[in-house]
Amino acid sequence: MVFKYFCAVIFMTNSITITQPDDWHCHLRDDLYLKRTVTDSAARFARAIVMPNLKPPITSIDQARDYHDRIVEKIPHGLNFKPLMTLYLTENMSPTIFLDAKKSGIIVAAKYYPAGATTHSAAGITDIQKIFPLLEQMQSCDLPLCIHGESIDKNVDIFDREKLFLGALKKVVGNFPTLRIILEHISTKAAVDFILSVPKNIAATITPHHLHYNRNDLFHHGIRPHYFCMPILKRIEDQQALIHAVISGNPKFFVGTDSAPHAQEKKESSCGCAGIYSAHAAIELYAEIFEQNNALDKLENFASRFGAEFYQLPMNKNKITLVKKSWEIPATLSFGETQIVPMKAGEIIKWQLITDN
Repeated sequence: MVFKYFCAVIFMTNSITITQPDDWHCHLRDDLYLKRTVTDSAARFARAIVMPNLKPPITSIDQARDYHDRIVEKIPHGLNFKPLMTLYLTENMSPTIFLDAKKSGIIVAAKYYPAGATTHSAAGITDIQKIFPLLEQMQSCDLPLCIHGESIDKNVDIFDREKLFLGALKKVVGNFPTLRIILEHISTKAAVDFILSVPKNIAATITPHHLHYNRNDLFHHGIRPHYFCMPILKRIEDQQALIHAVISGNPKFFVGTDSAPHAQEKKESSCGCAGIYSAHAAIELYAEIFEQNNALDKLENFASRFGAEFYQLPMNKNKITLVKKSWEIPATLSFGETQIVPMKAGEIIKWQLITDN
């Protein structure tokens, strides 16, 4: 009996099969870049919420539909992948658009970008109170609000921007008590505590890079441009709070990679772009964190259940299997006519997705 129990434990710790997960926040970019991003995301995720911060931004249903079709064209044969589209909120947008968006069959949320806070956010919002009429309509038709939660006050320290934004978010929650809100890519203990303090219609996504890294990694033996992201990496205690949140089993926290590719030359420049590409190994990188914290049994809910329930979508029927098998992540990956340096480039990770390829 003892021998049989020992074998079962060994099997469980060397292979894990879960319901296929979803990515509730990713950047696929466009045109030539879709071959890379769609292939990597579709290999791991059944669905992905696609960010609308293109040039020009996706502000109409027709633009969203055209972008959706361009993505679908790049899905590799044999993979079932559904892009879930979003609208980019602007201060001159008409509230009536959300009624049609809700009926479109492809748009599942709208995205709030503070103006200038991150990549292609210049057309975003200068003051969230200016879009209260939009939020009122979104609440009325039950269209979720995805938020990049950072202050854009020039006098605020970059490491405090998320924490300061929580004050504005508290007002939004108070004014729109039934609006479903996702505070994306949270990076601080303050944000974790905020999410735990508010009603169940407020949730958060957490990225693999904010779980694996803290700001010491960004500045280890020099400035590491491929660790630069927005929100910027924070303190060790913030990283630990995020890890505790994802392994807690609380349904308010779920997957959102914020996988955001930039060409290598745009990262390694005098004004390097913010963004970390993780789609090539996202679920494997999450699995590493869960295993390190003796919580592999919590991975499926975090990756496959909680986000679907929050967005009121069915869980996926397909399964994926990860095996405990070390592999080296390439130093670079093709990206259109150039290349990107992915998360954990040149490093060995311990979990690998089984594919039929």
